[in-house]
Amino acid sequence: MIPTQQQLENYAELIVRVGVNVQPGQKVVVMAPIAAAPLARQIVSRAYSAGASDVFVEYNDEQLTRIRFLQAPEENFSKYPMWRAEAFQGFVAEGAAFIQIYSPDPDLLTGVDPERVAASSKAASTALAPYRNALMNHENAWTLVSWATPEWAAKVFPDEPSETAVEKLWERIVDATRIGLEDPVEAWRGHNATLLDMVERLNAKRYAELRFTAPGTELTIGLPDGHLWLGGGKKNGRGVLFNPNMPTEEVFTMPHKDRVNGIVRSTKPLNYSGQLIQNFSLTFKDGKVTDFTAEQGYEALAKLLSMDENAVRLGEVALVPDDSPISNSGVTFYNTLFDENASCHLALGQAYPVNLEGGTELSPEELASRGANRSLVHEDFMIGSPEMNIDGVTQDGSVEPIFRRGNWAF
Repeated sequence: MIPTQQQLENYAELIVRVGVNVQPGQKVVVMAPIAAAPLARQIVSRAYSAGASDVFVEYNDEQLTRIRFLQAPEENFSKYPMWRAEAFQGFVAEGAAFIQIYSPDPDLLTGVDPERVAASSKAASTALAPYRNALMNHENAWTLVSWATPEWAAKVFPDEPSETAVEKLWERIVDATRIGLEDPVEAWRGHNATLLDMVERLNAKRYAELRFTAPGTELTIGLPDGHLWLGGGKKNGRGVLFNPNMPTEEVFTMPHKDRVNGIVRSTKPLNYSGQLIQNFSLTFKDGKVTDFTAEQGYEALAKLLSMDENAVRLGEVALVPDDSPISNSGVTFYNTLFDENASCHLALGQAYPVNLEGGTELSPEELASRGANRSLVHEDFMIGSPEMNIDGVTQDGSVEPIFRRGNWAF
């Protein structure tokens, strides 16, 4: 199947009303692959219907990206167009809402020099840091969604003809986003309420640390004093509720940047800047990665870890039960938006200040003193499995189960 007209309209309505919750007089920025033009048009229409003052659409073509990486002069990759960075900073200052339709080709940059990819990623991360930090502080509403493309579908369903693969991928997107239901907006309100209930239960615990155990994983993650769990809908700096990820099944918090020890093994492939990193492990000592392995993408992982001095530290820990809709599909999506919501995961790099009491009011130095990591990167990778056990250590040193065999134990 491909989305019916009704499902397409439901998707756009959900993105506008729940994803970014467009407000009267607000500007909206939409970033989309060319293939997703039908969805982008529906989003624009509904954004104006919701009262948007203006909607800006930026299309991208991944094949042009590949051509650039293969043929552009070397010096091209250490630069970033500052006019674009300044435009996004301007949108942030005006209170715009940001919608990104994310449909990456997992094999896009196969055969491309990793040095070029790393240089380009660093240049973009540096130039866009103010924009990215505003979104990580939840100053503006933003949401990330996906659109099925033939390239992505071929990776997920490699044994199917192209048309069938796209249809199967759309089936999974429709299920995960709930756009096939009679009232997707109301369904999302109920889903957000369920996630909020778990957030409140975890915040009441005030765990000092989490202990993860699974095949290839023996990891302890200390949590900062005043850490906050979040999940589902969030409020931006203007008090407007929005959903950053659609789909979402996670609850997440901030690890202490200096209190991570042990080894952790990935359980799903990581699509990093068009390069696949698979079956990798990271060894931590006092918060830093001190050793790593990878069966595929070792050089790409090395470049990620060397992006800056704190790319080797964690910025997020997220819990997702194995018995959840995306996980139960049994599909590996090669798309972090979907795979991270099928699996417990960690993120290398930047922490979300919103995961700390009063964090959005603190200076970078104050955040660091409280245990928050600061980095140019924020890269999620999946560690969950049906064999994952997680224990929480309370402030008095008591140990209690959080996950057993991949699912909630309380």
